[in-house]
Amino acid sequence: MTSNEVLAPINACVIIPTYNNDRTLPRVLDGVYRYTSRIIVVNDGSTDTTAEVLAGYPELTVIHLPHNKGKGNALRIGFREATVHGFDYAITIDSDGQHFPDDIPVFVRAIEAEGMALLIGDRNMDREGIPGKSSFGNRFSNFWFRFETGITLSDTQSGFRLYPLSELQGIRFYTTKFEFEVEVIVKAAWRGIPVRNVPIRVLYDPKERVSHFRPFRDFTRISILNTWLVLVTLLYIRPRNYFRTFRKKGFRRFFFEDLLHSDDPAWKKASSVALGVWIGLSPFWGFQTIIVLFLAVVLRLNKLIAFAFSNVSIPPLIPFIIYACIQIGSFVVGSPAETAFNWQEIDTYRPFIRQHFTEYLLGSVILATTSAGVLGLASYFVLTWRNHRHPKVQ
Repeated sequence: MTSNEVLAPINACVIIPTYNNDRTLPRVLDGVYRYTSRIIVVNDGSTDTTAEVLAGYPELTVIHLPHNKGKGNALRIGFREATVHGFDYAITIDSDGQHFPDDIPVFVRAIEAEGMALLIGDRNMDREGIPGKSSFGNRFSNFWFRFETGITLSDTQSGFRLYPLSELQGIRFYTTKFEFEVEVIVKAAWRGIPVRNVPIRVLYDPKERVSHFRPFRDFTRISILNTWLVLVTLLYIRPRNYFRTFRKKGFRRFFFEDLLHSDDPAWKKASSVALGVWIGLSPFWGFQTIIVLFLAVVLRLNKLIAFAFSNVSIPPLIPFIIYACIQIGSFVVGSPAETAFNWQEIDTYRPFIRQHFTEYLLGSVILATTSAGVLGLASYFVLTWRNHRHPKVQ
């Protein structure tokens, strides 16, 4: 098999970002050349003899950057160059010698067998010989990736990857350094691109390997990025996904599939209903979505059910909910009901809430708690009764 035949079936190339790795770069290039000559090297402002090394490989497509701008920037430039050349996929491999080019066919076979995806090499970070800081950083990254996307991976930090170039078009990226490799896989998952691991080997040679990862600066950047991604997840991505699911299914299908037929036990589904109703009727206007999703995650409840029932306070019902809250609050504090709320002023209820804030706040807590308790218990008894009648349906 000739070298170009290995990547030809999926129309892919190899992108190698490099910065001051002149000792290991020749070995990486020679290894990749065994499988393809479709190689794009982005020299990210190296100050060693990288330029001289690359001059010895005339078949390469080489992009020399005048200054070091970061791995993410180098990868983005490489993606653009690969797209210009008409490639559908790009395999990225680090130039520090930790990856084995012999694993390139693993990515090709995975695409041929399972179709389009963004593939990340799984280095088996739990095995002996892996530096402790690398293993910890990977677990940290895996946790946040799962929180932000709902996808469980065993390695999210490996630089040995395969990217579907056309599917990444139109996604806006902001980062330019190591954190880009976090941003790209999270946003790809948000776009609906499958993100999977494939097994690869890895070599950690402290005598030869040169790492440009700066623990404090780069970890801080990654932490800031994850903070932003979590906020976007809670405020937009999850509500969007749940709304799409709920809208696609409709209430009847949602009720039977997600409320009755999900694998969660009756108590968890009923608790999710109660949580959603309580948040939906509580005075958390503008923050109900982020609060209900956060609590559902923390309490390990059914997020879709909780989100659906938190929408009990849909706009047409808000005036009636506020009316009930102020009436209940007025009764508890002993103020006359007729002076607490004028039904004719329903279009100006916001100023009236400010005027009778105590009554509204107290009444909303009572209404939310009572409604959550009643609907939660009712859901539990209905679900338990149904499970007794249909033992196979949990």
